[in-house]
Amino acid sequence: MKFPIPPKTDLVLIGGGHSHAIALRKFAMNPIPGVRLTLITDVYHTPYSGMLPGYVAGLYNFDQCHIDLLPLAKFAGARIFLSHAIGLDLEKNQILCTSRPPVNFDLLSIDIGSTPASLTVPGAIEYAIAVKPISKFLTYWDKITTMISKSPTQKTRIAIVGGGAGGVELAFAVQSHLHQIYRNAKQPTDNLELHLFHRGKRLLPQRHHWVGKEVEKILKSRGVLLHLKESVEEVRGDDQELPTNVEGNKTFHSLYSTLKMICCASGLEIECDILFWVTQASASPWLQKAGLATDTRGFVLVNEKLQSISHPQVFAAGDVATIINHSRPKAGVFAVRQGQPLFENLQRALKKKLLKSFIPQKKFLILIGTGDERAIASRGRIGFGPHKLLWRWKNRIDRKFMAQFSNLKMEDRTQKAEDRKQDSQMYCAGCGAKVTSRVLENVLHKIPQEIRRDDILIGMDTPDDAAVIRVPADRVMVQTIDYFRGLLDDPYLLGKITANHCLSDLFAMGAMAQSGLAIATIPYAAPSKQEDTLYQLLLGATEVLNQSGAVLIGGHTTEGEELAFGLTCNGLVSQKKLLYKGGMQPGDMLILTKALGTGTLFAADMRLKARGRWIESAIKSMLGSNQNAAQLLLEYGVTACTDVTGFGLVGHLLEMLKGQRVGVELDMEAIPVLPGVAETLEQGIFSSLYPGNLQMSASIQNREQASMYPLYPLLFDPQTSGGLLATVPANLASACLNALQQEYFETRIIGRVLLLDTGMLPIRIHF
Repeated sequence: MKFPIPPKTDLVLIGGGHSHAIALRKFAMNPIPGVRLTLITDVYHTPYSGMLPGYVAGLYNFDQCHIDLLPLAKFAGARIFLSHAIGLDLEKNQILCTSRPPVNFDLLSIDIGSTPASLTVPGAIEYAIAVKPISKFLTYWDKITTMISKSPTQKTRIAIVGGGAGGVELAFAVQSHLHQIYRNAKQPTDNLELHLFHRGKRLLPQRHHWVGKEVEKILKSRGVLLHLKESVEEVRGDDQELPTNVEGNKTFHSLYSTLKMICCASGLEIECDILFWVTQASASPWLQKAGLATDTRGFVLVNEKLQSISHPQVFAAGDVATIINHSRPKAGVFAVRQGQPLFENLQRALKKKLLKSFIPQKKFLILIGTGDERAIASRGRIGFGPHKLLWRWKNRIDRKFMAQFSNLKMEDRTQKAEDRKQDSQMYCAGCGAKVTSRVLENVLHKIPQEIRRDDILIGMDTPDDAAVIRVPADRVMVQTIDYFRGLLDDPYLLGKITANHCLSDLFAMGAMAQSGLAIATIPYAAPSKQEDTLYQLLLGATEVLNQSGAVLIGGHTTEGEELAFGLTCNGLVSQKKLLYKGGMQPGDMLILTKALGTGTLFAADMRLKARGRWIESAIKSMLGSNQNAAQLLLEYGVTACTDVTGFGLVGHLLEMLKGQRVGVELDMEAIPVLPGVAETLEQGIFSSLYPGNLQMSASIQNREQASMYPLYPLLFDPQTSGGLLATVPANLASACLNALQQEYFETRIIGRVLLLDTGMLPIRIHF
């Protein structure tokens, strides 16, 4: 029998920059047996720098100018960890991250871009919006355009610091988009006052002087106020009134609601409402602190093979890297062209082959968009434009680049991976399928238990053949078990989500969590790789158990072809306070605490049809515990309760109605829905459990009419770590909803309980 070669080597990519995006796609078509590929990124959607000015100008939408890393990683057979790298331990070969355990690597590549260097100017950090990281800037920009659209009569003063290509293109794009907003609102375009500051005597100092002069002429003709030979030395702030009907987070409000005074070395002082910072790039400080050799600005020094000159197990590309003896500007064109040589050298390093040199070109073409579907071309001493034909050329180049990351099909890479399956050892079944005792012992020694319970007589700290727990005389024990295949490649997140899913059964019955027993299937791999997977899996589960007041008391591990995990959870409750599925009364209101849609979203994810941001929202929902929701429901007189999981909303609702002479009218419009669900259902993407759940539609009185509603299939969508479904008395429903929404903002009243008339089916859909 043939098995895939188990992973023995970990290649980890930090960052989803252009070079890594290209490398991932190439790894999909050229996988290496025995190599496990992992991408660590703090965003699922990485912006493509070539199209960002067009996005700011309103010429592209979000998806047109962002590479969706989630389907790309799956296409490459890579695990994707959504986290922010903050350091390296180069002795242990570990990546330190926020909100997750360290990630081990054998070979590492870094492509995390850069940040503006001059935020050291007093007041810049507090009052300026840095253009890098780009994803954060775009969030602010979207809020700004929304705000100005809502208050177009109010004048807005915007300043941009930095007269390089980035600052110039941003000035063109900002002016073009905001002028269009004012024109659409029939307001004068001079409601926008736009300033551009540059310390040099001419714009675009790295390009031929003709280009700088041409750009300067165009900006002046459009009314942009240029401040050349002005060095910004300080930014002062003073609070001002926000426009009405403005929504946004606290940080954004502080950036917008503070009047900025830009103070220059010459004595020039200019007031503005919004300040963008687009100056020379710098590197994240943790790269140098980790011990990597860096240049004077903190960028990783690499040789012509894109390999760190101080640590051969580390590669770097894009803005974050400086090729020794071949320093080039921090521009997207170089990151794109480094993708192929980076991929080739990573493959060669993994195969223990000699690396190939790559020397970037000295002269390169740039196409500067002017925000109005025209562009200026510049290469060396040659420059011409602006012209619409140049914009069309640039647009065609950019769309061609982005097209390679769209419409990915898993079958395009699966066959290549299948072709690389080789005969390997036969793996034992039965008790012989366990992971080794050394792996288990090492993992259990590292798992922290944050709490201790007196009712656990024998548990993880004193292992024996079985755990021993004490049940107080005034309590009963509630037990539940769940076990399923990994829907995520990240074992840490899978552990947390599984624990939340399993504990929800206890909370739905009013019990407090006490303990858990784990069962895990760990994919075949080298012992050190299995140890790492098991550690992250159990750590995630233990953290959630401890947060609920429970402890991990034991379990069982086995080897298999794919990751799977489950828990037996134990809870304690007074028998008089037990909650049941039955018990709803006519007039009660039906409450759902989480949005629906995880089934269809993860079915789409398997098909590479889900957007990264949709899965990110689903994960955030699944990571939410139902513990506090259950306690709040108890405070407001809950009459019946369950959690929505594999049988879908209708399936679990029918369990609540079974044996009772009541029915439910569901308000279809009120049911909360996860982002992306409407799109995946429209494509006809359903979970494998959906057909079985759909048979329960026979209990819906007006199913023919209801089935015409676009979101009707959502009623039968199986959920992972779904919300609580409960009924409360009508006179307490509003207060209960308000209390729940303080923590569970997705919570909605989705229906009411009715006395069931003779001959009527138990569920009716209201539109």
